[in-house]
Amino acid sequence: MAEFCHLHVHTQYSLLDGACRIGPMAERAAQMGMPAVAMTDHGNLFGLVEFCREMRARGVKPVIGYEAYFTLGDRRDRERVAGGQKLYHLTLLAADQTGYRNLVKLASIAYLEGLYYKPRVDWELLESCADGLVCLSGCLHSRLNQLLLAGGREEAAKWLGDMRELFGPERFFVELQDHGLPEQGEVLAPGIELAGKLGIPLVASNDCHYLDAQDQSWHDVLLCINTRTTLNDPDRFRMATDQIYFKGPQEMAEVFSDVPDALKNTLRIAEMCEVELDTSRKYPTFRQEGTPPEDNPKLLRSLVTGGLEERYGQISDEMRERLEYELGVVEQTGYVDYFLIVWDFVRFARERKIPVGLRGSGAGSLVAHALEMTGINPMDYGLLFSRFMDVERKEPPDIDIDLCERRREEVIEYVRQRYGAQSASQIITFGTLKARNCVRDVGRVLGVDLKKVDRVAKMIPLGPKVTLDSAVEQVPELRNLAGDDEEVGRILDYARKLEGLPRHAGLHAAGVVIADRPLWEMVPLCKNSDGAIMTQWAMDDLAAMGMLKIDFLGLSTLTIIDKTVQIIREGGREPPVLDVDKMDLTDRKTYELLSKGLTQGVFQLGSAGMKDLLRRLQPSNIEDLIAVVGLYRPGPLQSGMTEDFINRRHGRQEITYPHPAFEPILKPTYGVLLYQ
Repeated sequence: MAEFCHLHVHTQYSLLDGACRIGPMAERAAQMGMPAVAMTDHGNLFGLVEFCREMRARGVKPVIGYEAYFTLGDRRDRERVAGGQKLYHLTLLAADQTGYRNLVKLASIAYLEGLYYKPRVDWELLESCADGLVCLSGCLHSRLNQLLLAGGREEAAKWLGDMRELFGPERFFVELQDHGLPEQGEVLAPGIELAGKLGIPLVASNDCHYLDAQDQSWHDVLLCINTRTTLNDPDRFRMATDQIYFKGPQEMAEVFSDVPDALKNTLRIAEMCEVELDTSRKYPTFRQEGTPPEDNPKLLRSLVTGGLEERYGQISDEMRERLEYELGVVEQTGYVDYFLIVWDFVRFARERKIPVGLRGSGAGSLVAHALEMTGINPMDYGLLFSRFMDVERKEPPDIDIDLCERRREEVIEYVRQRYGAQSASQIITFGTLKARNCVRDVGRVLGVDLKKVDRVAKMIPLGPKVTLDSAVEQVPELRNLAGDDEEVGRILDYARKLEGLPRHAGLHAAGVVIADRPLWEMVPLCKNSDGAIMTQWAMDDLAAMGMLKIDFLGLSTLTIIDKTVQIIREGGREPPVLDVDKMDLTDRKTYELLSKGLTQGVFQLGSAGMKDLLRRLQPSNIEDLIAVVGLYRPGPLQSGMTEDFINRRHGRQEITYPHPAFEPILKPTYGVLLYQ
């Protein structure tokens, strides 16, 4: 086992500053034999869930940490900050479950109450959240080291005494760093001396911002992207050392050979830190006046049965059998409250005439149909409930709700009011350095002629999954240019290193998380520049932590349909009552219109390629339209499946099946394996 582990690391979530990618870092730590590694990003816990998952997958203990921005004033005070109040760095690590909860609380309040350029922590907040935390005195920008640089040894000693009293003698350490900086040379000896006099243990760390020593050059480019400067700018922000990489234990032993206890204490602290993430389900309990929560299964059954009887009058034996099966799965998997929560806000939307619908695999649920989440009866189209829910499936069901984009906020506000403003929040999302924009950013930083940079960027194909490597492989002109032009080659080399790193945090367009208690007790929260509160974890991480997250998708098509119906009604035209959920799906003139490709503005059917496909396929029923949407995807288009479908439909190709047993399943698609 290595005699050292890193306790001061900035992952890619120290946005446009840290660049230790979590997965590769975990792999590196395992190769080095490190028993543990800490994550200490600047003022946030964005990467916490990913960090714990990736570390544990490689057999390395994750130590959950945070580098706080500490202010001597009041965290809520803005005027004094504007007047030059200084922020100091402080390293905090969660030692146990209490410490973890306190760290989540501290990281949340630093944003919700202390955000002014940076999320700030003051003494009051630190004092209220100190239980269960291990504190390291911090880097060169810490209160301790800044006092020592200013010659304030007595004040530094008092500060150390106050911190030891707050955290206790076992959980406060004087942090030593040595990256060869002159200022560090000035504070190391007095810091060690003060620690010895006060009986405070030492701990060695390296302020890791990237993995390998050779990463320094492209990390420099990253800092320029952050500060919107160029490498040629003499006044640009840069790191004053090239030693802030993920050093091995032997390298650290050489740096701190005169204080071996500071190295051993990294292992002592890592052993002290034992935190297990609670990934159990934390869905809120649905509450309705007159119905105790334990009767929610009966309530769901009553609503579902009543909904189907209202729609169809008599419930057929086949429908009742399917209903019993679905309700059994819902009850067995524990998602009764989930369905009631969604039913409740969909009901709210319908009562207020807000256009609403359901998309995705949830349309395969008869229960969802009975609850008016969708107008589609899955039995009419052979839709499978098992694609949506199954007793063997570990992932939670995902009910994605479409709403009129103009009135979507009304439904979200209803959810906030229903469950409490502290228990419902929108969700963070991270914009990344994608291939095209990454090339533009790097080209600007390198000072390359903008016309050349623009030409290179436009050679990269569009698409969410396009990478620089795939672009070079797919576009010979780009590959040749990279080999012939040194500037272009350099741009692509740097861009490959930076590609995929988070660039900024933003508000997810649709996601909302709902809990049965204040969110900051379970999930760290933050604010964006507009003051909107959101989680510090993205959607997938929230789901992994057992939180209920729902997509409230704003759909302009619903808005357009609703406005069109209003215009028809206001114009006094027939029919006076128009219900888009009960329209005739066999209307011949509609299919003639579609077959001519006259679909500009029609949801999913308006692109040039889709219009061409409609003209060639000539749809004549709703099943044909379902098939068209499935056919206009990269897989069917590239494999020849689309052509096979069209030719078989028009009798130009024989209809065959892989096996006779497939015929009942594939007959509607002419033997083509169109759907997953």
